[in-house]
Amino acid sequence: FFSTLAGFVEPGESLEQAVEREVMEEVGVQVKDIRYFGSQPWPFPHSLMCGFHCTYESGEIVIQEEEIVEAGWFHANDLPPCPIGGMSIAGWLVKDWLERQGVA
Repeated sequence: FFSTLAGFVEPGESLEQAVEREVMEEVGVQVKDIRYFGSQPWPFPHSLMCGFHCTYESGEIVIQEEEIVEAGWFHANDLPPCPIGGMSIAGWLVKDWLERQGVA
């Protein structure tokens, strides 16, 4: 199934810079208007998942094959299987986006 992109913050960068870098590294797309959504404790030692919404700025999807199997643009009414709601911040992000699109 599909999920949201994820990554780690590097020393010396802000959360927003980490979002920009991880999206560029994983799918080759530039984003803007990065907005904090929420956070969730994560079982990986000493980790906190922080969720963000952002807006596409430029670029074509080119996946980083070592980390990403497939990526794409999807309409709210035509999502592939992915977490919606549930217990993970990825699911909360998708649910929030669908609600803002008037779909959920």
